[in-house]
Amino acid sequence: MKVMIVEDERLSREELEHLLTQFEDVDLCPSARNGKELLRLQKEYQPELIFLDIEMPETNGVEAARQLAEATPPPLIVFTTAYEQYAVEAFGLCALDYLLKPFDEERLFESLERARQRLRERTPPKAPISNLLLEEGDRLVVVKPERIYFAEKEERRVVIHCDRGRFETRLTMQELQDKLSGHPFVRSHRSFLVNIDYVDEIEPWQNGTYNILLKGLDGIKIPVSRAAAKEVLQRLER
Repeated sequence: MKVMIVEDERLSREELEHLLTQFEDVDLCPSARNGKELLRLQKEYQPELIFLDIEMPETNGVEAARQLAEATPPPLIVFTTAYEQYAVEAFGLCALDYLLKPFDEERLFESLERARQRLRERTPPKAPISNLLLEEGDRLVVVKPERIYFAEKEERRVVIHCDRGRFETRLTMQELQDKLSGHPFVRSHRSFLVNIDYVDEIEPWQNGTYNILLKGLDGIKIPVSRAAAKEVLQRLER
């Protein structure tokens, strides 16, 4: 996902750049320092998602967003501001979301999830895959998506847990999530992808977070982040 930051304050710009580099599917374009610079860079780099500061010199964020709405397709906009009252005007411009400064990592995760979902809606749906090929030594093992319990990120590796055991994959978590689209998986946390068909129970934890307990897997608890909780609960009610 091609992402651009538009922010005139250096510290805020660097903070957001640092947070975004932690997301494996984010491809950062050069940043802009004002709306005028944004309009020039947008034509060159064609970002899919723009984090746009509202209060900037020259062309402000609101005016820049109005002009960007004429692009084909228009980029998704997440307004960034230190003032919550700007949110009303932001959503009046059909912004995807808004973030308050200083930036909260959980809210940033939520904004990125919204962007991913919106971009998936723009893309013609693909037929769900029937098999996933996973490496085991020098062999390739065929695993049915419906037999995968969950996947987790361990340091820089993604590990898939299924009825045939535990497999490491070279896929990133986002690439795995994309491959499994069309199957009942939900991203419960930035480091966990869960097959909701195996969810047995969900227990409240703390500060709006939860733990998922899986059928037949005693002692394993899958975290649900505050940002992902709403989507997880909605998926479980379907």
